Amino acid sequence: MSSLPTTDCRLLVDPPGDGAWNMAIDEYLLGWTGRSDCCCWRFYQWSEPTLSLGYFQEYSDRQAHAPSRACRVVRRASGGGAILHDRELTYSFTVPATHPLARRRLWLYEAVHQVLIGLLAERGVAARPFGEIRPGGAAPFLCFKRRAAGDLLVGTAKIIGSAQRRLAGAVLQHGSVLLARSPAAPELPGLEEVTQKAWPVPPLIDAWQRCLAESLGLKWRNEPLSGEERIEVARIAAEKYACPQWTWGKKRCGGKAAPDRSE
Repeated sequence: MSSLPTTDCRLLVDPPGDGAWNMAIDEYLLGWTGRSDCCCWRFYQWSEPTLSLGYFQEYSDRQAHAPSRACRVVRRASGGGAILHDRELTYSFTVPATHPLARRRLWLYEAVHQVLIGLLAERGVAARPFGEIRPGGAAPFLCFKRRAAGDLLVGTAKIIGSAQRRLAGAVLQHGSVLLARSPAAPELPGLEEVTQKAWPVPPLIDAWQRCLAESLGLKWRNEPLSGEERIEVARIAAEKYACPQWTWGKKRCGGKAAPDRSE
């Protein structure tokens, strides 16, 4: 994937939001990319510690993870394991289905993760992709306790987890970079623990943005959500991601059926 074309890409750097709002923006941007045929990269964080469940996970399983029982819960439209969003930097990347990175599911994972490997190397941190898949056994509840091909490790700690959702015209990939250990998931070290140094968010965003432009040929266009777009995001949040039936796994809220496929 070294010969990627230069691509105009909308850029959003959002303030912290709650779980329903964050997931609704990602869903809105997936549809926006499908309609506009334009890429969009978004950086964001969370206004409070929040547990996000993968699309196929059982809501009742969260009770087995005692440290996060007091946290709010949201269900993602993407698959994979649960993520405790707290001391992290989250991204989403929506790509038209016609873009070279969207042609195969793993290409998008690998492209984004390779950029992060380079960024960390600039700071003297050696990250490597996990290359061995061990079959058998039940998957752990938390995404960052799971291991899959392409996951990034620093030492033995997984430091980024990503998941995808595909529609006919676009692909959404979103993921989390663990910056430091959260009291709501004390078993998971972040970059601060494994590197013994702090990782402030603003310079990390600046560096990641630069590395993405250099490696993936992204030409940035700063374009926050408009007022009309925020109204549509609020509708999606209310009808879906803030709806208890969606969170509990009933998959139908406000007359809106759940998506029929998740990666």
